[in-house]
Amino acid sequence: MIKDYFIEQIENAILKAIDAKTLGQMSEYTRGSLVVEKPKNPDFGDFAVNVSSLARGAKIAPPMIANAIVEQVEKGDNEYSVIGGFINFKSGKTVLINSIEEIFKKGENFGRPENIEKEKILLEYISANPTGPFHIGHGRWAAMGSALANLLKFYGHEVYQEFYINDAGSQIQKLGNSLKIRIRQELGEDVDFPTDEVERKNFYPGDYLVPVAKKFVAEKADELKKVDNDASKLDVQLLSDYAKFEMEDLQKALLDNFRVHFDNFYSELTLHNSGKVDECVGMLKKSGKIYQKDGADWFKSSDYGDDQDRVIKKADGSNTYLTADVAYHVDKVQRGFDRLINIWGADHHGYVARVKASMEALGYDPNKLEVLLGQLVNLVIDGNEVRMGKRKNMVTLEDLIDEVGIDATRFWMSMRNIDTTLDFDIELAKKNTDENPVFYVQYAHARACSILRNAVEAKVDTATGKSVEAPLTISELEDLKTNYKKDDLLPTLDTARKLILKLEEFKSMIKTSAETRQVYTICRYVQELAAEFHSFYNANRVISEDKALMKSRLALVLSVKQVLNNALNILAVSAPERM
Repeated sequence: MIKDYFIEQIENAILKAIDAKTLGQMSEYTRGSLVVEKPKNPDFGDFAVNVSSLARGAKIAPPMIANAIVEQVEKGDNEYSVIGGFINFKSGKTVLINSIEEIFKKGENFGRPENIEKEKILLEYISANPTGPFHIGHGRWAAMGSALANLLKFYGHEVYQEFYINDAGSQIQKLGNSLKIRIRQELGEDVDFPTDEVERKNFYPGDYLVPVAKKFVAEKADELKKVDNDASKLDVQLLSDYAKFEMEDLQKALLDNFRVHFDNFYSELTLHNSGKVDECVGMLKKSGKIYQKDGADWFKSSDYGDDQDRVIKKADGSNTYLTADVAYHVDKVQRGFDRLINIWGADHHGYVARVKASMEALGYDPNKLEVLLGQLVNLVIDGNEVRMGKRKNMVTLEDLIDEVGIDATRFWMSMRNIDTTLDFDIELAKKNTDENPVFYVQYAHARACSILRNAVEAKVDTATGKSVEAPLTISELEDLKTNYKKDDLLPTLDTARKLILKLEEFKSMIKTSAETRQVYTICRYVQELAAEFHSFYNANRVISEDKALMKSRLALVLSVKQVLNNALNILAVSAPERM
């Protein structure tokens, strides 16, 4: 990265200045003490570093420190300037050309660091109940979670993606009771869900169970025959299991279509049946972290930073939701993962401290667990927000994908910080204009592909009707990609400076995004890169009679195409060649 090169030059110069005794009374310097930033005024340079913090040891004014350091810098063709306590750096031709050369050399691996401390990561996200279709909130976690997995893999980590199926509890019984009503309706009975709001909450009255009922009637004639076609006598557990698996199949098919691929679907019911939940409660009791109160078992979570103790087993002997969560996270650690990352909705914020407390109480490092808390999605249609819910008319993720497409849905769901509420404007997401961010970015890639095609395709002169030879042969274009020479870029450096710097920024953006577990930064970056590319294209004629200039600009076009490809692959958004 250019900024790494810059800080290395500065730090080497500091040590030389200390040896030369030109840094006042300063006798030592610890690398990593200074921070590189971008100047507020880009005319000052590409990067800057404030050396004022060295004044304490040097006992001289910051401008004197800065000048003493710059005197020792091996400048090459780079430009260094001093303003107050700031040293500004402007990349020279060599650094800029090296940046493009690296893109050509590394291709699809450009941006991937060479040496990191590789971790085995378990990434859990979505983890919805198998009681109905995904709503658009699930779509946000699906898009962001899968993009984060792609990012962490690209960065060099080993990532295992897991979906925790919440298939234990009263909601599954509720699902069975709901399917029973739909089956009775399918068989011609005049029956419906309760109209009383309190009673209605015990059912899922959404229409999505209608096709499931039709399928059950068609497939399970033997079961109906056992009860003389009186569906009211059907076993609720049988219906619960049937509906659950149907919903799971629908969810998995939608995830696959949405380019979300889990390595494992982990059943909460299996966790209970394995005895691991009871085993965890026993371990907590053995450690002395459980006490009884009002007939219930309480976990001393306040000993570990929680704001109060929590019930782990109710007075009636049933477990709380937290109990299974504790067992599940212990199971994750026991499977040998170095780091656990969860994406949860903001309404689960209270569980973070509780789960971490339980891990610590059982002797596991709570710092292995990272929880990303995300805000919801506001779906905007014609300027109006659409509310969602299983008990009312529901706008599903599938509806949204059908309306705006996979690419637009994935990009829009990922383009805001996870802790920020997302306003998803359907009408804007469908527009084929620069106002729509995903169209704007994809069009930049398609434009790059179009330029490259035009460089090697013969044209027909509309005035004469005669064929005009292509500016380059296909082999010449391929040679530019495979045998790129540094001098090839020289003719366009002055006009392409900002674009090259934005291309080079991809590396630092990937590093920051991976370390902060954010993917919206990738969406923001590709929009900025697209803007720089469109601006460059509008100001510079790429295909021209000046072959040397044309080849230098085509090298940039190839670089833009590669970096956009790398970024969009992480987001799992397509990079079209024509639009």
